[in-house]
Amino acid sequence: MLGTIDRTSLQELARAELPGLYALARYLTHTPSAAEELVQDTMVRACRSFASLKDVEAGPKWLRVIMTNVWRDQLRRDGRRPEEVLVDPSPEPGRFSLYQTLADEDPLPWSDTLHVDFLGAFSAEDIHLVLERVPERYRVPLLLRYMDGFDTGEICELLSLPPGTVYSLLHRGRRHFERTLWEYANESGLLEQAAGAERPPRKEA
Repeated sequence: MLGTIDRTSLQELARAELPGLYALARYLTHTPSAAEELVQDTMVRACRSFASLKDVEAGPKWLRVIMTNVWRDQLRRDGRRPEEVLVDPSPEPGRFSLYQTLADEDPLPWSDTLHVDFLGAFSAEDIHLVLERVPERYRVPLLLRYMDGFDTGEICELLSLPPGTVYSLLHRGRRHFERTLWEYANESGLLEQAAGAERPPRKEA
């Protein structure tokens, strides 16, 4: 059993990390109910193995490693293999540069910081919806790398994939994410809203 100090430490760690864990779980599972189940299963497993955590400061990453392992176990339980989800044998998607597209299209003509203002038009919920459109095989490595700070070697271990595959997934994933950002901005009217907000007030004649 956990001692009083250990249990208190785990409770404090869980309380601090719960929002981030739930956000990661939403991206991994797509539905609130499945995300809640994943978070609960993660905390149960963390409770059982808390003694293995030697450095409380490593707790945030430790919890995310547990969540990723629980998610992989759920895939196996449901008859899906993580390798089948993550390995992509298809050719690289067509080249797309968000930077160049913004420069060519100039969707915010009144902006002096076009790329920053474009990204600033997206709310947290918008980003969530964009990420949900990115294929799972790309989304998971992107989340682990850019949302939770795992390096490439750690992602290789978490997903049981060779470095070359992880580098490829991250590279292709960034291209998918950029293209999807642009498509979502056009479809949702974000560009028109942002352009209207940027337009200076008309001077009276």
